[in-house]
Amino acid sequence: MFETSITGSLPKPAWLAETHKLWPQWAAQGDALLQAKADATLLWIKAQEDAGLDIVCDGEQSRQHFVHGFLEQVEGIDFEHKVKMGIRDNRYDAMVPQVVSELRLKGRVHAFEAQLARAHTKKKLKFTLPGPMTIVDTVADRFYGDKAKMAFAFAELLNQEALALQADGVDIIQFDEPAFNVYMKDVADWGVKALERAAQGLSCKTVVHICYGYGIQANTDWKSTLGDEWRQYETVFPALAQSSIDQVSLECMHSRVPLELLRLLEGKDVLVGVIDVATDVIETPEEVADAIGQALQFVPKERLFPCTNCGMAPMSREVAQRKLRALAEGTKLAKARLASN
Repeated sequence: MFETSITGSLPKPAWLAETHKLWPQWAAQGDALLQAKADATLLWIKAQEDAGLDIVCDGEQSRQHFVHGFLEQVEGIDFEHKVKMGIRDNRYDAMVPQVVSELRLKGRVHAFEAQLARAHTKKKLKFTLPGPMTIVDTVADRFYGDKAKMAFAFAELLNQEALALQADGVDIIQFDEPAFNVYMKDVADWGVKALERAAQGLSCKTVVHICYGYGIQANTDWKSTLGDEWRQYETVFPALAQSSIDQVSLECMHSRVPLELLRLLEGKDVLVGVIDVATDVIETPEEVADAIGQALQFVPKERLFPCTNCGMAPMSREVAQRKLRALAEGTKLAKARLASN
């Protein structure tokens, strides 16, 4: 009950890459960079285990960015001539690569870090991939001319890698779809279908993560425009409840999401975000346990999985480590409270 995990990303050590950045430059090249990525991956696996988390991940230490880390191994994408483009409905600008021809995988994408992680932990292992809709929103299309068509092309490639990750021994595969909170009509029209294509044939647990973004200024500014209640989930949860995806990961801690919306996910496991990634303030065990208790009003205890709101890539290492411990300690307290009732 209450198996804990993080959403996916963790801060990169200064000897691996620039710190406090979402698109950091690597601090080394060639074999030295590969070794640094391996070292950082093992460091964070140990940190998650030491904190007491039940499910661990690689912390996305081998990826510059959660989307572009996948795209770098895809043929048909021009990284040499990036263009400036508004993403997440123009919430912020990013320099993105261009899709210039038919998409194909060059080979395995994440074998190195997945196999490394699997060899160094006996815990359940989760691995994250970007979802098709979010990829489409993070590249400039110069070939397909249709978002849905391009999303399904990416979904086929994601599925190839997901099946290979499963064969590597990954227990849980999560698709990150922050775009689901932005383009709600497209989610219903083709987004969920593309997501299911990406997960086709998987027998391991599958998750879709939908949040309100990293703790960066552009996201906090956007949240301030959403009013007293954030009801984006209300539009997409019914479609996800009917989908073949096993679990839904979402943002709750310090958000304005009405928790009764969790009822819309009946029949699904729910990864409830009980750690706020938009602040350096460390949650107390009592605050985490309270958040879990509130979610229990709408999610059966056997389907509730405490998690972080979003990734922690832009944070400091110290803050991230303390938040990992807060997640584990607060969940332990929530279990004790439930047992005493």
